Amino acid sequence: MNNASRSKIALVLSSLSALLLVGGFGAAGDGGSGPPAKPIDTRFLRELAITRNFMLGRPSRATPTPDGSAVLFLRSGPRSPRNALYEFDVKTGRTRRLLTPRQLLGGQEEELSAAEKARRERMRITARGFARFQLSPDGRQVLITLSGKLYTFDRTTREIRQLPVGKGTLLDPKFSPDGKRIGYVLDHDVYVLDLKSMRETRVTTGGTEDVSHGLAEFVAQEEMGRHTGFWWSPDSKSIVYEEADARKVENWAVPDPYRPGKPPLPQRYPRPGKNNVVVRLGIISVDGGPTTWIAWDRERYPYLATVKWDKGGPLTILVQNRRQREAVLLRVDQRTGETSRLLVENDDAWLNIDQAVPKWLEDGSGFLWTSERNGHWQLELRDRQGKLVRVLVPPDAGYIQSHGVRGFLSVDLARRQVYYRGSDVPTEAHAYRVSLDGGKPERLTRQPGLHSARFSKNHRIYVHTFSSLTTMPKSVVRTDAGEELGELPSVAESPPFQPRTELVQVGGSPGYYCSITRPRRFDRRRRYPVLVSVYAGPGVQIVTQSMARQLRDQWRADQGFIVVSIDGRGTPGRGRDWERAICGSFGTIPLDDQVAALKALGDKYPELDLERVGIVGWSFGGYMSALAVLRRPDVFKAAVAGAPVTDWGDYDTHYTERYLGLPQDNPEGYRDSSLLTYATELRRPLLLIHGTADDNVFFLHTLKLANALFRAGKEFELLPLPGFTHMVPDPTARERIEERTIRFFQRHLGFPTRPPGR
Repeated sequence: MNNASRSKIALVLSSLSALLLVGGFGAAGDGGSGPPAKPIDTRFLRELAITRNFMLGRPSRATPTPDGSAVLFLRSGPRSPRNALYEFDVKTGRTRRLLTPRQLLGGQEEELSAAEKARRERMRITARGFARFQLSPDGRQVLITLSGKLYTFDRTTREIRQLPVGKGTLLDPKFSPDGKRIGYVLDHDVYVLDLKSMRETRVTTGGTEDVSHGLAEFVAQEEMGRHTGFWWSPDSKSIVYEEADARKVENWAVPDPYRPGKPPLPQRYPRPGKNNVVVRLGIISVDGGPTTWIAWDRERYPYLATVKWDKGGPLTILVQNRRQREAVLLRVDQRTGETSRLLVENDDAWLNIDQAVPKWLEDGSGFLWTSERNGHWQLELRDRQGKLVRVLVPPDAGYIQSHGVRGFLSVDLARRQVYYRGSDVPTEAHAYRVSLDGGKPERLTRQPGLHSARFSKNHRIYVHTFSSLTTMPKSVVRTDAGEELGELPSVAESPPFQPRTELVQVGGSPGYYCSITRPRRFDRRRRYPVLVSVYAGPGVQIVTQSMARQLRDQWRADQGFIVVSIDGRGTPGRGRDWERAICGSFGTIPLDDQVAALKALGDKYPELDLERVGIVGWSFGGYMSALAVLRRPDVFKAAVAGAPVTDWGDYDTHYTERYLGLPQDNPEGYRDSSLLTYATELRRPLLLIHGTADDNVFFLHTLKLANALFRAGKEFELLPLPGFTHMVPDPTARERIEERTIRFFQRHLGFPTRPPGR
């Protein structure tokens, strides 16, 4: 450990110690106001935490075989996050277990490298056992990784093979398109294993932790939705790989104050206005040799957003400028590395990235593209030169972003059909299809809720996944005509109740979509303190037809509250102008919309006591919660802020600069959006919760706010979560966080009251 690392640890520990000993970090139950706490029944909380919102035991990552004869999926036990591999036979409707972690490990505990843990953190994967799998192009072989080892499983012979991979940290394995090889990254270089000869070839050389080959950089994984850094050519003879040079990026370390003897984990973390990873892209033979570097104006377009090398199309890349207001789709000449433009997208606020496109048609005639240039997402067919052929789904046809998927699902070239996901209502998502030759889109799903589909390559079957306010997620296998063939079996426990949640729209035109969850023993004669369960940030909708999302809020409501959530401007699903309204500042419009919608709800529902409003959230929601009590103490009387970004100058480049611009261009926007700006204004109860090992929103954020509040003489509470990252999957920790949160609000907001005269 070098002196700089020791100094950082000492600074964190000394700051935390001083704040805990001197500043107003009152323990839960100490001081405060309000009536004495009533007993809390945490039995449901425990069940909710152990079953992970009753999602454990439900099929996940359902993947039809190319011929449509079977569907493979992962499933855990109802109270264990350890996944095994299963197969649903389409002809018989029967399900069999194919492979378990125990078969591979022989009872030994699973071990994850630091790099694999970080990768799963970026992908929001908390499952153990088999986290993911891949089918070979013919559907016979299954590729699985476990404890840093690589395996194939033959579905026909049931043979398990541990592949002879060299020593090192193994990441991102995938079959070649012909199924004869497997590519992967081993200690920062790309390797290929020939499945016939079992000969391993080191394709790239010279990769290091700071200059890696074949790995996506942090912001690509965390913010662009791109989790890979190498791609196979359609003929399986070449690989295109990313070289990520992080040497000029700040090296931050994540110390663990709970384990002071453990060396901090170094991380190259790019902050707004500072150096990013320098990315370039090269093409190389699977046998190794010289690299052909791809030429584009990397000074003007430093971000490599998307790489596609589909059958029927050329190698295609999407690059962005630093301010993310211009993106260029480029065709690459694989022999020379030279590029030519297919199309350019511009937006005077920012451009969103859709990783599903471009999708080249296998006949080579053109590709599918999505764009917001006309105010809402639209789906387009373009020719091989990038020229618009026709708009398949116009912006007024309800083509929306939903849960990070901007609609495109699959293309059936034989029948000239495109399947996509959209809705006329932001709270829902449905499956549609439209002809490549034009015409009116056809909606395939009817029941209100969230629908998605995953198709076999020949489009004979698909897996239809559905959930609603009254239905937990389930997956049904259907024929191309929609006929049900069987449900992928779940062993999940059922929630003991159905949330009493309704979705409403308030506030005139265009209005706000909101959810309201009342106690199951709701008494209309009483007025209830209100909890705002908030996110309110870009890219995320929380007011949707999802029963699983409402379970925790129902428990909170049952403790004597009415819980509401609001999707205001800045959230997706309602068009470009609605989403781009927050451009330049997080500190005003998102909070104004929470207040406006809250008041509209109070006018409509007199049982909401708007004199007693609390707010709670995590990540951006944690930021919003703290912002609410700092800037609008007249409305919000208490807040619980989990893992909040407190100073946007300390968050990552690609996310922050997309919305706020560069700090030198918009210093006022950064000041307006920072919680530190308003620390001297705190006069309402505030509880801060944060994992000490968070490598996304660093614990530094909460420490900076805590220090500013302490120096301003303000009372607040802090709950550090030792050793936890941005995700907190541990059942005991989740249970205790919720219990602590609800006691905090009961203490400061009180309980339901009966107005005089009633």
